[in-house]
Amino acid sequence: MTVTDLLLARAHDPRPGLRFSGECYTWAEHVREAGAYAALLRRMLRPDAPPHVGILADNVPAFSFLLGGCALSGSVLAGLNPARRGEALARDVRLADCQFVFAERRYFPLLEGLDVPVHELAPAEPAPLEAVSARPDDLLMLIFTSGTSGEPKAVRCTQDKIAFPGRMLAERFGLSSSDTVYVSMPMFHSNAIMAGWAVGLAAGATIALRRRFSASGFLPEVREFGATYANYVGKPLSYVVSTPEKPDDADNPLRLVYGNEGAEADLAEFGRRFGCRVVDAFGSTEGGIGFSRTPDSPPGSLGRPTDGVLIVDPETGKPCPPHVVGELVNTAGAGAFAGYYRNPEADAERLRGGWYHTGDLAYADENGFCYFAGRLGDWLRVDGENLGTAPIERILLRHPSIAEAAVYAVPDPVTGDQVMAALVLRGPLSAPEFGDFLSVQEDLGPKQWPRYVRVVKELPRTATYKVIKRHLAGEGTQHADWSRAGSGYRPASPLR
Repeated sequence: MTVTDLLLARAHDPRPGLRFSGECYTWAEHVREAGAYAALLRRMLRPDAPPHVGILADNVPAFSFLLGGCALSGSVLAGLNPARRGEALARDVRLADCQFVFAERRYFPLLEGLDVPVHELAPAEPAPLEAVSARPDDLLMLIFTSGTSGEPKAVRCTQDKIAFPGRMLAERFGLSSSDTVYVSMPMFHSNAIMAGWAVGLAAGATIALRRRFSASGFLPEVREFGATYANYVGKPLSYVVSTPEKPDDADNPLRLVYGNEGAEADLAEFGRRFGCRVVDAFGSTEGGIGFSRTPDSPPGSLGRPTDGVLIVDPETGKPCPPHVVGELVNTAGAGAFAGYYRNPEADAERLRGGWYHTGDLAYADENGFCYFAGRLGDWLRVDGENLGTAPIERILLRHPSIAEAAVYAVPDPVTGDQVMAALVLRGPLSAPEFGDFLSVQEDLGPKQWPRYVRVVKELPRTATYKVIKRHLAGEGTQHADWSRAGSGYRPASPLR
């Protein structure tokens, strides 16, 4: 399955294909615009270097046209993150072997001093529609990981890796040309491309682009565009449900919201408030493992892993018994993972022993349902016991005054780690009240209690809303507000 084939199937489709602000394009017009970019790329790209081009832009129609142009011309689009700056952004451009970068003029200052040409992302001149013969394993995009644990890696995204989830989700949810897919997640990231853009393309639905996600603008635009489907990753659902509730919130066309890493309480509240179904799945940009919740999944569960996916002890590789935290691995191999670009060491680390290692921690209950427990880099070792951060965060979020929580390790003065939590509050909460709350959480183990608590206005996040815990951990306990004293908390006396 290829994106090229999906585009060509829409070449004569007169139905609405793309909407953005006051602009509207039929699918036939969209494909013609993509064909114009394909012709431009054929003229501009040198044959003596990889046919790679970067893009630094928000979710604007030209992003969609250029991606289509790459599919039709056999070129590769590298999605660049506008939150990156200076040498970090230049490093991404070099790593992706970009011959040049297309950018919105607003982002030109970020690209000053770059050693490759920069061109304004502007309409391409009309040209006859020509398409190369594409294969499913042809490289189409380079999508960078979020970089929460280090420098972002460029994930190889083939034609099939983008086209397949688009068609699979369109068929799974019964989407068609009568639907509108609302895409507000950034298109340089895999969620917007594979769970949004490709879904609309495969279904022949209208793709409605939002330049950037806005919590306050979400519902008005869903109504304006007539959106029936939307995608998300991480915190956006929480931001939307944090907006003031109105009696007519459920009066909207939205039927289905699909994504990953949503908090359990937000999934339920979003569905209740806006009268739609929310489906949260487990997956990553790499694509080595993916599975979804089913109607019988318990609250907080990711669902049951697919065949070959196990939770194993990171040190021994042996399967973990129920309720013991280990790493999620795919024993059947790489799955949809097509490798990192120009990073054989990272490939080898992911696929060591012939298994795909996610780097994600999880545990299973007696019925085989899986629960996320954090990243391998979030692994805490407290008094000789390995702990994941996600179960602690889920417990903290039960308190009505806690809007966001990030749990991470700080060094123990003797050995191992101590637990620290950073909290974003939505209401008043004192140190004694926090201790009283934790004391009645029956599923909070004695070693899971945070030793230090820091109250912050916001958590450091990537452009795709993932918390950068290494920034918090790097600041240690110097900004702690409370420290544990017995079964309660008091103003902190941080370790120096």
